[in-house]
Amino acid sequence: MNELTQCLKSFIDSLAIEKGLAMNTLISYERDLTSYIHFLNERRIRYAEETNRGEILAYLQKLQKEKKAPATISRNLTALRSFYQYLYREKILENDPSANLDTPKIARRLPKTLSMREVETLLEQPKGVEPSSLRDKAMLEVLYASGIRVSELISLKKTDINLNLGFIRCMGKGSKERIIPLGSKAITALEQYLAKGWVKLAKGKETDHLFLNHLGGGLTRQGFWKIMKKYALHAGISKPITPHTLRHSFATHLLENGADLRAVQEMLGHADISTTQIYTHVTPSRLKEVYNKTHPRA
Repeated sequence: MNELTQCLKSFIDSLAIEKGLAMNTLISYERDLTSYIHFLNERRIRYAEETNRGEILAYLQKLQKEKKAPATISRNLTALRSFYQYLYREKILENDPSANLDTPKIARRLPKTLSMREVETLLEQPKGVEPSSLRDKAMLEVLYASGIRVSELISLKKTDINLNLGFIRCMGKGSKERIIPLGSKAITALEQYLAKGWVKLAKGKETDHLFLNHLGGGLTRQGFWKIMKKYALHAGISKPITPHTLRHSFATHLLENGADLRAVQEMLGHADISTTQIYTHVTPSRLKEVYNKTHPRA
C-alpha cells in the first residue's frame, strides 16, 4: 500500500468519524479518489507531496476527454478538494494544490414531476383491504405528504410516527433528524395499515420496521420501486417515473401553492437552499394563471 492509498484510507475514516457522512457518500468519495490515485500511480506518483495543481488539472481533463458529465466532474473535484484540504490540515502537505480551481458549470435539469391530478390518480390505485394494498397505500400517501426520500421511507420505524400529533421523525443524510408533518389522508392510511395490515405482514416476527415485505422483513428500495412502477402503469401515467417522483412533486406543488421556500427546504432536508430553488420553476399554465389574476389589463 503506497502513501497515497494510506492517506485515502485515513481520510475516509475521518469523514466517517468526524463528519458522520452517509455510507453512500463515503463510498462515492472513496471510488472517485481511488480512480484519481490510480491515475497518479500510472504517472509513477506514489506520494502526496509529489502531486500538484497540474496533476489535478490533468486528471480533470482526462475525465472531460472521457466525456464524463459535468456533474460527475464536479463531484470528483469536490472529493479532490476535500482530500487535499485534509492533507493540508494534517500537515502532510505544506500547500493545498486544489485551492482556487474552478468548478465546471452544470446545466441544472428540472426534476420530473406529476400534476396534482396525476398524483391523485396514482394514490387511488392501491385498493382493497389486503395487507399489501394497505401498506402500498400508506407508503404512497406518506411519500407525497412528507416529501421524504425513498431510502428514508423504507428506514422508518414504527416509533418514528406519531399519529396523534400528526408527524413523522426522519433520519436524513449525515444522520440529521427532522420532524415533518403529515396530512389527514396519510394519517388515515397509516392507521388502517397498522390496524389491519402490519400484523399480518409481520407474521409474528419481532420487528420495528414500519413497512414490511411479504416475508415480514423491511421493504427494500428495489421492492418499493417495483410497487410504484406497477401503480403508475395502472394509473395510465406515461411520464418517466423515478423513485423520487413523488418527492419532486411534493416540493413543486407546495411552492406552486405559495409555500415558503425555507419551510420546504427544511421538510426536504436540504443543507443548501439553492438545492431547493430548483423547484421554483413555473409551469406555463401556472404562469398564465398568475398573470390573469394579477395583471390589471389581463
